[in-house]
Amino acid sequence: MGKLIVAEFMTLDGVAQSGGQPDEDTDGGFRYGGWHAPFLDLEASKVMLEGAQSMDALLLGRRTYDVFAAFWPNAPEEMPFTAVLNDVPKYVATRTLTEPLSWQGSTVLGQPLEESVAALKDRYEEVHVIGSLNLVQSLLRFGLVDRLDLWVDPIVLGTGKKVFGEGVPPTALRLVESVSYPNGVLHLAYETAGEPEYGTVG
Repeated sequence: MGKLIVAEFMTLDGVAQSGGQPDEDTDGGFRYGGWHAPFLDLEASKVMLEGAQSMDALLLGRRTYDVFAAFWPNAPEEMPFTAVLNDVPKYVATRTLTEPLSWQGSTVLGQPLEESVAALKDRYEEVHVIGSLNLVQSLLRFGLVDRLDLWVDPIVLGTGKKVFGEGVPPTALRLVESVSYPNGVLHLAYETAGEPEYGTVG
């Protein structure tokens, strides 16, 4: 079985909503869209690209798919991620979109979600998920996530959708990589490691 790898930009307090641009996701009256833009880093971008180049399939939630499909098919070819994202097979977890989809190589994922994602992991060595917070919550609940690539910006927002939202089951994580960048961004990579252990301090 292959691995499912989740990549998220998040704040120090765990918010991952609308990091890329102001109007990306304004649910709940969120006013801080575009918070990640000041922390873009060339070296970190190279690391992200290297990670993305190993994916065999891309799985997205509907909202993230809409954002990506509106930009990447017509993005400049010289942008590092253009070919990677346009060429990889893409799957969309949605109940509202139907095929054919506008972005070449895109397929609506079948239902039920748990079985369909498990089938993707049987078919591909690396299935990546970018953003797609609602989808990530479901994947965590189903125990389908194998690795979390978290890019933590040195900023606290105090409000907004979080990577680990209400209802995410207790999960033990094993740190497999930790890198800090001069602008204060941390790249923390974790593998899931079953249920947490509990005890008494002292």
